[in-house]
Amino acid sequence: MSRVILLNKPFGVLSQFTDKGMQGSARETLSNYVDVPKVYAAGRLDRDSEGLLLLTDDGQLQNRIASPKFKQPKTYWVQVEGTPEAAAISTLRKGVTLKDGVTRPAQADVMGEPDGLWPRNPPIRVRKSVPDSWLQLTITEGRNRQVRRMCAAVGHPCLRLIRYSIGDWTIEGLETGTWRDA
Repeated sequence: MSRVILLNKPFGVLSQFTDKGMQGSARETLSNYVDVPKVYAAGRLDRDSEGLLLLTDDGQLQNRIASPKFKQPKTYWVQVEGTPEAAAISTLRKGVTLKDGVTRPAQADVMGEPDGLWPRNPPIRVRKSVPDSWLQLTITEGRNRQVRRMCAAVGHPCLRLIRYSIGDWTIEGLETGTWRDA
C-alpha cells in the first residue's frame, strides 16, 4: 500500500531532503522535519512558500499529484500588497498573461486572514502606507512561481504564500513543521 504524508512545510525550508546548494550552507530541508525513509516530495513548494507538501513512496501517485496534465487543483492563501478590486479578481478568474503564456482560469476570491494562522518567521515586511489583504486562489497547473507571478501581474505583489490544499488533502489541523499520514 502506498504511503502519503501531509507536511505543513515552514517558510525557509527546501522541498527536498538534502541541500545540494552552496557548500557550508545551513538551509533547512525536509529531513529536518520528516524522518521517514523512501518518501519523496510530490511536487515542489518554493523555499519562501509555506503550507501543504505531499510526500509519498509511490512514483505513479507522485506523478499524478505533481504533473500538470492531471490538473490537480491546488488552493493557496495569498497575502498580497494592496486591496484587489473587482477587475484584478476578474483577471485572475479569466487567466493572466505571463511571459510563458496565459494561465488557466483560477478560482479567486478575497478572504479574511485565515483562522488559526501561525506567525511567519521572519515576519513579512509591512509598509504603513500600503494595506495588505488575503486572497484564496485555486489553480490547476503548476508553473514556476505561478501564483506569485499571477498576483504581481494584476498589481498585487505577494507578501506571504501558503498552500492550503492539493486535491482533497489539506493542512487542516497541522501546525507548521508537523506532519501526519493521509
